[in-house]
Amino acid sequence: MPDGYDATYARWRQDPEGYWLQAAGGIDWSAPPARAFDPGQGVYGRWFPDARLNICHNAIDRHVAAGRGGQPALIWDSPLAGAKSRLTYAELLDRTARLAGAMAARGVGAGDRVVIYMPMVPEAAIAMLACARLGAVHSVVFGGFAAAELAARITDAEPRLVLSASCGIEPGRVVKYKPLLDAALALSPHRVGACLVLQRETWRCELEPGRGEDMEAAMAAAAPHPCVEVAATDPLYILYTSGTTGKPKGILRDCGGYAVALHHSIGLLYGLGAGDVSWTASDVGWVVGHSYIVYGPLLAGCTSVIYEGKPVGTPDAGAFWRVCAEHGVKVLFTAPTALRAIKKEDPEGRLLAGHDLSKLEALFLAGERCDPDTALWAERLLRRPVVDHWWQTETGWCITGNFRGAGLFPMRAGSGGKPAPGYVVEALDEGGKPVPPGRIGSLAIRLPLPPACLPGLYRAEARFREAYLETFPGHYNTGDAGMVDEDGYVWVMSRTDDIINVAGHRLSTGAMEEVLASHPDVAECAVVGVRDSLKGQAPLGLVVLKAGVDKAEAVLARELVALVRERIGPVAAFKEARVVARLPKTRSGKILRATLRKLADGDEFAVPPTIDDPAILEEIGAVLKEARPVA
Repeated sequence: MPDGYDATYARWRQDPEGYWLQAAGGIDWSAPPARAFDPGQGVYGRWFPDARLNICHNAIDRHVAAGRGGQPALIWDSPLAGAKSRLTYAELLDRTARLAGAMAARGVGAGDRVVIYMPMVPEAAIAMLACARLGAVHSVVFGGFAAAELAARITDAEPRLVLSASCGIEPGRVVKYKPLLDAALALSPHRVGACLVLQRETWRCELEPGRGEDMEAAMAAAAPHPCVEVAATDPLYILYTSGTTGKPKGILRDCGGYAVALHHSIGLLYGLGAGDVSWTASDVGWVVGHSYIVYGPLLAGCTSVIYEGKPVGTPDAGAFWRVCAEHGVKVLFTAPTALRAIKKEDPEGRLLAGHDLSKLEALFLAGERCDPDTALWAERLLRRPVVDHWWQTETGWCITGNFRGAGLFPMRAGSGGKPAPGYVVEALDEGGKPVPPGRIGSLAIRLPLPPACLPGLYRAEARFREAYLETFPGHYNTGDAGMVDEDGYVWVMSRTDDIINVAGHRLSTGAMEEVLASHPDVAECAVVGVRDSLKGQAPLGLVVLKAGVDKAEAVLARELVALVRERIGPVAAFKEARVVARLPKTRSGKILRATLRKLADGDEFAVPPTIDDPAILEEIGAVLKEARPVA
């Protein structure tokens, strides 16, 4: 019987080095670590500094060597392409080794950067693993990103090679990647050595000499390449996030700490093991896809589902339940926004009928805070544990959660759970002092950060220190605001920038969103602080209604104002709510609150490159220009 959460966390607190060295036993090393952590290396220390390994060997080769080559490694399910396929571990090994051979033949070696610009197809995962096999550093750019954004990442990473595809598929349209890639290469001053392009039958592009080669042909002609041994502290990938300065931030991830933490988390957090089917409904362009579509499940010998589709509209709001039933998914991990989209279209869960979910054991949520109403709706519908857990691109795995491998503790709707081993989370005031339990502060993590967390930014140490370490000395600043209650549960309320100041009162927009989301007519919502000549800022609520709701906007606004007044009090000064058809989101499902705030204030703003559909901003802008409802 495994230790419970309290005993597991205490064991880490008592002996952090021993804890992580024991976890490192789940990984194959060419040179095992003699020590877990060296505080003298890097900005705040480095994990497994004397060890060597190859993460691709751990994700594929060792499972084949152990006799499980016939087990499915990847299941591809694409309602957009109208296709499905499976790759066994043995087949994945062959294709990965051949792509690595094709890349090596074009000059890619250990330490070289490779940009991957691909849709949700198995070859995207194969591309990542082939880079890892060579010791090369991959940088995945979300497929379909605009040429200028792709060019910025090519310029910063300076890749030797680009791996791409002819196109991606979105509901109702085909996104032609090759012309976007050609434009990006023309915009960037960096000259890329070669491009390998996966030709998709949906749209095949022309491949001109010197501007692209057929990936499948290159793989067929290549000799399989063996794994290249690298240091645990060598970089595995760069993942760019949009920076506040306009220059993307390249989050670095190392090989050894990432392998150990992800392998450990698959069992401890998700309760999965070799042979289990895991589905993370995200995209390989985001950190969730890196960690729990590709590396985490494969390190643990699981079967991972790659889904090219949407939670609704491909064909309907029952799509997720169909995939879970058809492929025997044990744990589903998605974003709260996907659940809200399903709830909006099918609030009674009628499309769940007819799908056998007997193998589904738990639902995990992350990406942004899940409002309690949505979490409780999912729990009632599925009759299974629903775990909201909190993490960031920078950490690579969860900061807080609930831990199936240690026996679940009672969840509290709206909380992201308790800290994972390796993290000490504190809510701090502006002076860096801990605030009392239950009080909102800036959430920070005591240094050192655990394995898998970023050791720095790519070629930007000063920016790393300024962005994350200087605000609260001795801590990593998460940029999130929230509280830690008396029982150790962590509540992430909003980004620090989304704490608004109303007549001198610091208020969380997340707390107001929680109240609005509890209204029976509301599918999803966002609250932003807009400029107010009297109070400095005033909260504005934007709500999307559930399918079939027919209610006058003024009536709904009065109900929502009364609800906030009842639950939070007059201090919230919540007096305005508007109905919109949809909210602007990134492709990973995060609501673009900072953009909404500028839109409401009438400030100039750049359309975020990560936005799912820029036309939404015009729709909301038109709503905000109309006369405000009487509330």
